[in-house]
This record gives sequence, structure tokens and C-alpha cells, in this order.
Amino acid sequence: MINLDDWVTIRHRYANEKISKRELARQLGISRGTVDRALAAEAAPRYERKPAGSSFDAFEQAVRRLLAKTPRMPATVLAERVGWSGSASLFRAKVAAIRPEYAPADPADRLVHEPGKAVQCDLWFPHQPLPLGYGQEGKPPVLVMTSTYSGFVQARMIPTRTTEDLLGGMWELLQEAAAVPARLVWDNETGIGRGKLTEAAGAFAGVLGTEIRLLPPRDPESKGMVERMNGFFRRGFMPGRGFLDPHDFNDQLAAWLPKANARYTRSRHGAPADLVAADRAAMRALGPVVPDAVFRKDMRLPRDYYVRVFSNDYSVDPSAIGRIVQVTADLDTVTVTAGGTVLARHERRWARHQIFTDPAHVARAAALRRDYRTTAARRLPGHATVQERDLSVYDEAFGLSTAHVAGGLAGATR
Repeated sequence: MINLDDWVTIRHRYANEKISKRELARQLGISRGTVDRALAAEAAPRYERKPAGSSFDAFEQAVRRLLAKTPRMPATVLAERVGWSGSASLFRAKVAAIRPEYAPADPADRLVHEPGKAVQCDLWFPHQPLPLGYGQEGKPPVLVMTSTYSGFVQARMIPTRTTEDLLGGMWELLQEAAAVPARLVWDNETGIGRGKLTEAAGAFAGVLGTEIRLLPPRDPESKGMVERMNGFFRRGFMPGRGFLDPHDFNDQLAAWLPKANARYTRSRHGAPADLVAADRAAMRALGPVVPDAVFRKDMRLPRDYYVRVFSNDYSVDPSAIGRIVQVTADLDTVTVTAGGTVLARHERRWARHQIFTDPAHVARAAALRRDYRTTAARRLPGHATVQERDLSVYDEAFGLSTAHVAGGLAGATR
């Protein structure tokens, strides 16, 4: 077989030096037929080794029979069923090569992102716990929102993944942007909805005039942009950092995000910070109506004058004991009101199963307790004033005079 160097030489000299095929064969010491084949070939010669076979060949037919019945059967299960004892990586590679023949194709269309159309939303959880206060540690969720056109990223750690906190986090980030995209894209997050939006999420979208789109299962391409950002947080933000509490985490994150948004991306031919202006110019401005994105609960204030919000108890002015009070909690504050009067306002805490007391409420309870005991003591028998009845009214009612009564008493004595 002719090698690549001889093939190049034959074609070059024949085309440029006008040397005959016979002369080329003589000068290069090869046969005339080799020259003919080199000039007739449409591609360069290359060495191809004859397949030597694989240890997988003996198991291939059994694997194919299983895939014909269950195309999505995992490679580990296939290996167990056919009795494979060789290299796991080799078996996975071989199965991956033949599985497309049995599994139906699931094409993904190329997405074209226009300015202002969509923002992808997702939750990211830090890989290391951070202090929550009162000796507790945890990994609260971080809400991440990435604009599909500019790639501009916003993020904020929130206390829980409940509906109220997810909506509150989105509202905070939308206020930072001062714009509302046409669509907010979510995976099947329980607090937003699974297959169908929660009632609160639907109301939130309606007030803002946007759409919250829930993606079908196993559709990573539709939300891959924000998914990649989650990995970027782990690689670019977390290493080497320590945090005092969630508020410190959010402060450090807010200081780092401008650097992340300033990085140049080849796919967009610019930095997200440079493209976000055009992106937001195509979005809608915030409307005059504020969406309901807080925790709300009406309850009767018990005698111990505490209300429970997300597993924590917060004190309330005890003068409202027995009345219906309105409890609201956003991402930062817990507020209790009754009839428009604020009865309590506490900083919302991230630790769980704690009791938080305002000293003013304790003092007020002590004063009310003293007043109650004083009032109750006045009502005891030793302090009661009993009205005395004038018995002469009965004499007058029966026509009896004082003389008659006295004579009657004297006769009874005799």
C-alpha cells in the first residue's frame, strides 16, 4: 500500500512537472499501477487495522434483546442481567453506542433568545453549610434568575423554598431589575407548581402581566443556561469563602455578581452587563399594583401572646389577647397587626424552632396581669358590699303598724 508521502509526491509532480506516469514510477521505484491508483484516488491513503473483536461481542445479542423490550434499562442492570464481569466503563460505552437503535429519539430544537422574552429561574444549594444563628447550621436555597438574551444573572439566598419565599425572592430581584420579562421559566418546583401553577404563583404572574412556564420533566435544554450558572457559583463564588450568616452570604454574593456579569461570552459577543440594557428595554415596566408575595395568616392571639411563623414563635402585644390578628412575613420581617394597628414587628430569623420575645411585650403582659389580679381581688366575698333591705316595707305592704306589731309580740310572750 502506498504511503501518504508518496501519494502527495506523485500527485504534485504529475500535476506541476508534467512528468509521465512511467517516468514517475521509475524515479520513485514503484510500479506503474501504483501511480495510476494514486492519481485516481479521491482521498488520501490511510492505514486501517482490521477489527480484532471485543469481549463485549459475546454479550451483544443478549443486550440487544433486553434493549428491544426495555430501551431505557440502565447499563448497570443490563450488565447484571447478561452476567457481564468485565470493565464497567467498556460495557457502558458499548451499550451507549447501540442504545439509540432501540430508544426513540427526543429532538431538541435550537432556541433563539430574543431581548426581554424570558428569564430562567432555579434554586441552587451551597455545598457547605453556613451558620443560621443559635448554634444551628444549614444550606438555605439560593434563587437564581438568568436572562436568556443577555445572560445577566441575579441571585439571592432565601430562608425556605416555600411558595411565599420563592415569590418574595422573585419580586425582590424583579424590583432590582425594574422590569418584567414576558416569561419566567421554572422547572417543576413544588412551591411554584408541578404540572399546574399554585394559586399564589398564578396570582403573582397575573398581577405582573407575565407568564410562569413550567417545563416538562427531563427537559434540561430549556433551562440549561441557569443550570450552568449554578455550576459557575460552585466553581467561581464558593471556593475559599466563609460566611457569618445568610445576610453575610447575600452581601458577598451581591458584591461578586457584578464581576460575574462583566465576563465576556463568545456566544453573545459581549458581556452580560453590556447587553442587559437592550434586554430590559424590551421588557415591561413594573406595574402600579404590588403582587402578593408574603406569608399571610389570620389567627386568634392566645393567652401566651405568641404567633408561630415558619416554626418560630414571635411575641405580640398582649393587649390583643383573644382578638383576631393578621400575621405577615416577608423575607426580612415578621409583622402582626389588628385593625390597622401594628402590634409586633420582628426581624425574621433563619434558625428554626426558636422563641423571640420583645421585652416591651413582657412588661405589658406583667402590667395587664397586675391589673387583672387587682380587679379579681375586689370581687372576692370579703371585699363585697351587700345591700341591706329595709324590712318596714313589708309591714306597710300588709297594713301592719308598729303598735300592732308590738302588741302581737307582747301577747306571744304571755
